Amino acid sequence: MKSHISATQAARTFSALLNRVHYRGEEFVIERGGEPVCRIIPVQPAARTLADLVHLLRSIPKPDPGYWDTVEALTVQQAVLSESPWEY
Repeated sequence: MKSHISATQAARTFSALLNRVHYRGEEFVIERGGEPVCRIIPVQPAARTLADLVHLLRSIPKPDPGYWDTVEALTVQQAVLSESPWEY
């Protein structure tokens, strides 16, 4: 059930309000001048799984051979960095 409270009351009791949302799962509609402005609700757990990530990675297009040729050419052209004077 959603409780309606004024913005002033929410500001005065913000810590207690957060505790009620977090520990009791309560929902609040914050009103200003009698008009709803926002809702404070508990955070829902992420709806994504590792299987979703695997499916996404398998569904994206693979780079064409020209892409890999370009990556290799750029890698070969990279200058070799000198040794760092700070390493010991």
